[in-house]
Amino acid sequence: MSNPLSERPATLIFDGDCGFCTTAVRWLERTMPRVPATVPFQWADLGAFGLTEEEARSRVWFVTAGRRYGGAEAVAALLRGQPHAALRMLGWLATVPPWSWMADGGYRLVARYRYRLPGGTPACRMPGAA
Repeated sequence: MSNPLSERPATLIFDGDCGFCTTAVRWLERTMPRVPATVPFQWADLGAFGLTEEEARSRVWFVTAGRRYGGAEAVAALLRGQPHAALRMLGWLATVPPWSWMADGGYRLVARYRYRLPGGTPACRMPGAA
């Protein structure tokens, strides 16, 4: 499987109004050896990335010159680009059923309730979240 971070330019697009999302991205920037450029979707030229505001609001996006990865796929692609074998393996596993189903379900659960997590704010609330 190819290294998504070797495809330049690579950008991680996230919800900058969400405290949990911003905290998670800052943690990635501090702890991961390889992190693409990060930009809140509110500041990004979404059309240049082939995204709509609705898509950008709904999940994190990892965009390379040739591909867009959303949600759990974005996290998996970011992990596959790391130099540590264990992180690359986690990223690969997150793309293979049944682990991909679990990764996607876990991502959707976190995305839906992110406003209740540490760092979350009412701005993090997704439409329809209870």
